[in-house]
Parts: sequence; structure tokens; C-alpha cells
Amino acid sequence: MKIDVDLKLNINRLVQYFIFADLIFLAGWGLFDPIFAIFVVQKIEAATITTVGLLVGVYWIVKSLVQIPVSLFLDKIEGEKDDFYTLIIGLLVAAIALFSFMAATKIWHVYTIQVIKAIAFALYLPSWRAIFSRHLDKGKIAFEWALSSTSVGLSMGLMAIVGGVIAGFSFNSIFLFGGLFSLSSALILLFMPDLVLPRHKRVNEEIALIDHGPGDIQK
Repeated sequence: MKIDVDLKLNINRLVQYFIFADLIFLAGWGLFDPIFAIFVVQKIEAATITTVGLLVGVYWIVKSLVQIPVSLFLDKIEGEKDDFYTLIIGLLVAAIALFSFMAATKIWHVYTIQVIKAIAFALYLPSWRAIFSRHLDKGKIAFEWALSSTSVGLSMGLMAIVGGVIAGFSFNSIFLFGGLFSLSSALILLFMPDLVLPRHKRVNEEIALIDHGPGDIQK
């Protein structure tokens, strides 16, 4: 089964898929991030505004420290298979983080989930950007980065409004939908036509995946 997306923007299909997957993934977090402080203060035992600041700090510190070794590891390995699989793992871990908020009741629960979220984004961001940047179309680099930023910004803005409305009824619905968005993003990339890992050949009786170069991407 393959999911075929072509937005008719005269940009290569891998860029289109990656923008679409990124939009879906961050839309899920767009539901949650704006109401994070309210959730912590209202639903987590003994939590205060200070707790919220500490939790946000934990996320950014862990993410910043983890993504450097992740990026160095990805750069050491030739080809894009490692980037692609790291990207998928990051999306799945992010889904686990969002689903885990449904069971969080104590402060240590949320600290643990923030660390999981940080690891997920430390895996996702370097790998997504590595693949995306390699396949940008010549002469459209600024436009395609802008298109990515704009689509994500509009999506997260809309989801922030929706999340604020949903949060008035149920926090768990936000965690559920956010986690499903993350899983959907992983599925979009796994089921897209063979753009990142497009071909195979038999080597020593085993199937070896061959990476695309930028010039091999279908328009």
C-alpha cells in the first residue's frame, strides 16, 4: 500500500511528502502545547507555575543535549537509511509521549514524559532536516523552506484554537488526537512511494536498500 501525494506545486515529491508529514506531526503538538501549563496546574498533584517553568526547561535542555550526538551519528553514516529510520522512531516516541499524558497524575510522571518528548524531537528534527535539505530543488531553496514554515505555522495556529476549545471539555481528547497525528505522520512517510529508499538489489542473497541521490527524485 502506498499513499500518493502530489500538490502540483512544481516541487519534487519528496519535499511535498516531508512538508505534509511535518505539518501533520506538529499539528498534533499544536493541539497540546498552548494548554500545557493549564493542564499541569489543574491536573497534576502539587504542581505550580514554577513546576511548569521547570518542565519546559527540562524539555529544552534534554533536547538540546541529545540532538548533537544524534546529528553526529547520522552524519557519520553514508546514505539516508539511518536518517529515515531515526525519523520514524522519533515520530513513534513522540506519539508515546502524548499518549502517556493521559495517565499522568504526579509531577514525576510529567518530568518523565518531558524527557521522552525531548528525546523524540532530538531524533526527529535532525533526521527530518537532513533529508529535507538534501532534496530541495535548485533555485527554490528559500521558497521550499518558507513553504514548510508557513504550512506548519498555519497548522499549529489552527490547532491551538481547536485545542483551546477541546481542553474545556477533555484534556485526554487532546492527548489522544495528538498521538494519533504523530502516528499518522509516521504512516505517511512509511507508505509514501519509494522516494527515500526507492530501489533494492540482491547482494549475497540479501536485499540491500539503495539510497536516492537528489537527482533521482521524481518530479
